[in-house]
Amino acid sequence: MRAQSLFMVILLMLAPGCINLEGNDVGDGMAEEQISEPEIVEGCTDSNATNYDQNATQDDGTCEYEEEEPEPIFGCTDSDAENYDSNATDDDGTCKYLETIPCNGLVILCHRTYDDVTFPETHNAFSTHEDNIYYPASNHRTGFQAQWNAGIRAFMLDTHYLTTADQSVNQVRFCHGDSDRGFSPCTYGQVDPIAWLSKLESEMQSEERDVVTLLIENHVDADHLKEIFDDVGLSEIMYTHTMNQDWPTLIDLINMDKRLVVFWEQSTDSNHPYFHDFLTYSWTTNYADDDTSSMDCSPLRGDSNQPVFHMNNWLKNQAGLSDPTRASEANDVDFMIERALECVDDHGKRPTFIAVDWWEEGDVVEAAERVNLLELDSD
Repeated sequence: MRAQSLFMVILLMLAPGCINLEGNDVGDGMAEEQISEPEIVEGCTDSNATNYDQNATQDDGTCEYEEEEPEPIFGCTDSDAENYDSNATDDDGTCKYLETIPCNGLVILCHRTYDDVTFPETHNAFSTHEDNIYYPASNHRTGFQAQWNAGIRAFMLDTHYLTTADQSVNQVRFCHGDSDRGFSPCTYGQVDPIAWLSKLESEMQSEERDVVTLLIENHVDADHLKEIFDDVGLSEIMYTHTMNQDWPTLIDLINMDKRLVVFWEQSTDSNHPYFHDFLTYSWTTNYADDDTSSMDCSPLRGDSNQPVFHMNNWLKNQAGLSDPTRASEANDVDFMIERALECVDDHGKRPTFIAVDWWEEGDVVEAAERVNLLELDSD
């Protein structure tokens, strides 16, 4: 009986769901462990993003990235300008606007470069009957005011000392002649440069849309010449050009208020860079021809590679003096235009100046205007 009881106990211990001897439930084996799902952390999972979250387990589409700066596109960004560029992102200061006020008499000249404009010019502009300089020393009958009123905007001048003995600034005069003869060329007649240039300064203040050029055959100290320009108030508006750089447009010169361009027949002086060496910065055709048939556009003096040049257009008589009797022939409008077109054919551009004697004959101002109105390939 005891053996039978022991056998039953053993069976109960081996049966599923039995209670172990320590009194613990055995059930269907050991209690199953609870396996929990990992917690989801949303965020940016791209390590290249600026807001990358290293703890994020699920990307939520919030990644942000540094935007690369686009390459700037330079141009005119003003939609009111003639050359507005809708693709430009950065303004480069090149905007151009339609001018309604003329520059040197014509609106179309405003955006032309200085060297692409033809200016009417008087040779020995001061040497006139009105200034009490008479033939054979004179080159015109009427003086500065009449020339200016007619539209002349370029003037050739000569500076000498009144006497060879006194070379001080108050002895500087406009006069023409050979200073190598032992006496001053002012013997033939002279004009006070202060008075003449003061008239020019006054007119330039009144006509603020005009660019003016002076070509000076200088025989006085450079400091004296500069002092005269200072005294009359012209120094402040003198333009200084950089060699082999593009010339500015007329409107650029006007807006800068650097409307006076001065050349001199003298070497470049670093102390006076606004006096441009005529033979370095420009060139000239022959002058004082014997007859109109011999006039052409071949360079005589200066650097013919430069874009600025003078088309000299006056005749001499048998004595070598300026010939007033044939001025109407040389200053004929159609003839001057024909010569200018020859220059265009030879050099690819219009002459910068048409220089004449006896400007009252013919019409150099009309000729220059018509040359400026010509449609050229370079325009």
